Amino acid sequence: MDRLAITGGFRLEGQIPISGAKNAALPLMCASLLTKNKLTLSNLPHLADIKTLQMLLEGHGVKSTILQDGEKPGEGQVISFETPDITNTVAPYDIVRKMRASILVLGPLLAREGEATVSLPGGCAIGNRPIDLHLKGFEAMGAKIELEEGYVRASAPNGRLTGGKVHFPTVSVGATENILMAATLASGMTTIENAAREPEISDLAHCLNAMGAEITGIGTRTLEVKGKETLHGAEYAVMPDRIEAGSYAIAAAMTRGEIELIGDNLLDVMTGTVGVLKEAGVDFKETDNGVIVTLGSEKIKGVDVTTQPYPGFPTDMQAQLMAMMTQCDSASVINESIFENRFMHVPELCRMGADITMHGSTAIVRGVDQLLGAPVMATDLRASMSLVLAGLVADRQTFVNRIYHLDRGYERLVEKLSAVGAKITRDANLGI
Repeated sequence: MDRLAITGGFRLEGQIPISGAKNAALPLMCASLLTKNKLTLSNLPHLADIKTLQMLLEGHGVKSTILQDGEKPGEGQVISFETPDITNTVAPYDIVRKMRASILVLGPLLAREGEATVSLPGGCAIGNRPIDLHLKGFEAMGAKIELEEGYVRASAPNGRLTGGKVHFPTVSVGATENILMAATLASGMTTIENAAREPEISDLAHCLNAMGAEITGIGTRTLEVKGKETLHGAEYAVMPDRIEAGSYAIAAAMTRGEIELIGDNLLDVMTGTVGVLKEAGVDFKETDNGVIVTLGSEKIKGVDVTTQPYPGFPTDMQAQLMAMMTQCDSASVINESIFENRFMHVPELCRMGADITMHGSTAIVRGVDQLLGAPVMATDLRASMSLVLAGLVADRQTFVNRIYHLDRGYERLVEKLSAVGAKITRDANLGI
């Protein structure tokens, strides 16, 4: 396996183009199953998850064509997806186990074909993430659900889902996306109550409307969808990745640098992250191309934060914030309320000299004078980035192993960080 070698202590300065959002791109790709016509998506990031889902979709009959490869960081790919016929309604374990977002083919397949069989999903090992809300939502639309040998088998009466009221007892991004896509081809009106409000869901809704869907309430807790007989093709650009942008904003602050993040409307989609980082002393200045990030105080200030659904502080930024808080002027308290097993980066940060105490779902982080480079092991996507951030300010070299997690969510990370002054390389066949 590859590993990253990072020499800390260098101030980062320059521009970093923000790639298309992985968490927006994946459901948009699944939406291609809803129409016989061509859906062309631009600003798709070069990521392992994109390739994995592309392979899964092709197994269902999707014909994908790369129209533009996007060779430079931030350019993104342009790929067309066309599905004249669904050739297979089974999503196999061998592919689905690699990526949790694969469950998002369930709604489109069920809506278009009246049946679908999808393996229970995999992804990062950050805790229990059941799909019961997805399944209860489909049942509210008339679907019959069976669980058998690790697969979800879903069927619609008379071959078509019916509109209805879907109420989520807790907020779920994936369930909202799955039901939203399915509702576009259901018979009648579907109301989704307590829907997630993440910008990626609004991105999906806008794309579906561009394909001929009729969705109202976008950006609110209640979505209403008037089902259509068919949807048509469209061209759509994936929104910028707010988690990537937040991660590089933290890199600027930790290294006392100045980085201009290049992307549209970044502050609008980074609401929860920007609020917490401003409290920690980080300054944001909008430009014509994006936003300049600097540390506006002499030292990073400790903050207390609880992860929350949008527009609160995102769980996908928790590990990165914790790395930043190792450099704070006092102590901070980070409470993880979304996933029960998302502190696996703590022992690795402590290997580098961090002072972190855990009490259940709460971590108390006390700032230290200096982190020390060490061999560390990535456990999941966002934990991987927290170790990279720590390595940027650590004394001596840090070696981050098992970086295939990073390949799932950060496009051309080494190239982007190197361009702003980081001393970071990727070594083949040296990691463990």
